[in-house]
Amino acid sequence: MSISKKEYKRVTTNSLIEMKSRGEKISMLTSYDYSMAKIVDQAGTDVILVGDSASNVMAGHETTLPITLDQMIYHASSVVRAVQRALVVVDLPFGSYQSDPKEALRSAIRIMKESGAHAIKVEGGHQIKDSVKRILNAGVPVMGHLGLTPQSIYKFGTYTVRAKEEQEAEQLLKDAQMLEKLGCFGIVLEKIPAQLAAKVAESVQIPIIGIGAGSEVDGQVLVIHDMIGMTTEFSPRFLRRYLNLFESMTTAISEYVSDVKSKRFPNNEEQY
Repeated sequence: MSISKKEYKRVTTNSLIEMKSRGEKISMLTSYDYSMAKIVDQAGTDVILVGDSASNVMAGHETTLPITLDQMIYHASSVVRAVQRALVVVDLPFGSYQSDPKEALRSAIRIMKESGAHAIKVEGGHQIKDSVKRILNAGVPVMGHLGLTPQSIYKFGTYTVRAKEEQEAEQLLKDAQMLEKLGCFGIVLEKIPAQLAAKVAESVQIPIIGIGAGSEVDGQVLVIHDMIGMTTEFSPRFLRRYLNLFESMTTAISEYVSDVKSKRFPNNEEQY
């Protein structure tokens, strides 16, 4: 049965909850710069995540840990200037919220004031409860992130699927319910068993966005560079590449280099 789709001039946190209640799936992609964000927004994406994955795909770091709050604000500001419809959510980077609720609030306020973003996202459950409460009490919308949390990669020691064991699965479910109770408007679930993700989505009223969490959640998110095939070395099971942009761009750039070297570019019609 097809689900009716409502056209939103502006997607808001409330829009996402309405979409879940209607059974309409939510689309979410990352962006880190003006040009890419403009394309992603105009294509109809509901949520744009300015992810700390910029540390990997934009800066070439092995993990998300090195990116700073100032750098996240820079990327977020660039994205916000391009977006007319999508909800823009920005990751709080590692070290800016985990240990001190007051610092967490300062970090969230800086992102909201200096970038113009619409919401922030944080990784973790009961461990960061006080930080989440402090941010929400200030009126800043918060999206949670459970399961595989890349900022904790050195704690886990691996990017393998999380919450396969009963104890961790039960804690994840409790954390999701806690984040909803605190007032989060949505949660990203990363790399957990599909059956558990479906159970979480059914147990809460807020949208659950999956990445490697199966199809029975309320929406999906991918890193744009992975989805359009700009990156080639990252190939998890959950990733579907809709383009092979790496190959297309390499071919085009090689042709350009060849034309310059052989003096085929510019030709007579391409000069003044």
